[in-house]
Amino acid sequence: MAEPRRTGRSLEVLRAEAAEEIAVLVEHRSRAGEDPWEFMPTLPTVDEQVVLILRAEAVELDAAIGQRSAHWAGHPASGQGTELGEEYHRLRRIALLHPELTPAVWKLMGALPGPG
Repeated sequence: MAEPRRTGRSLEVLRAEAAEEIAVLVEHRSRAGEDPWEFMPTLPTVDEQVVLILRAEAVELDAAIGQRSAHWAGHPASGQGTELGEEYHRLRRIALLHPELTPAVWKLMGALPGPG
């Protein structure tokens, strides 16, 4: 069973946790015989992993308290009450709480063009 995370962690602590998770993924996939040259580009950056961690915690919290973000989904650009709208606002809250993660949030939402 996964160990529960503490709330209110600093961005530095979140980044350290994310880097550790990525390192575990790299080791696991390497030991499974995968070529790092093949899978490394598919792994999230540290900031993207932080966003994924915070998103997962938000989903768990919403489920635990039985509250959904649908009341936030009324904005026309957010999917108007759809699951996509909930996801939009969940990720937006992460960007508002941690402005340094905004580029990673937008990348994960598919709003930033890829490299090149």
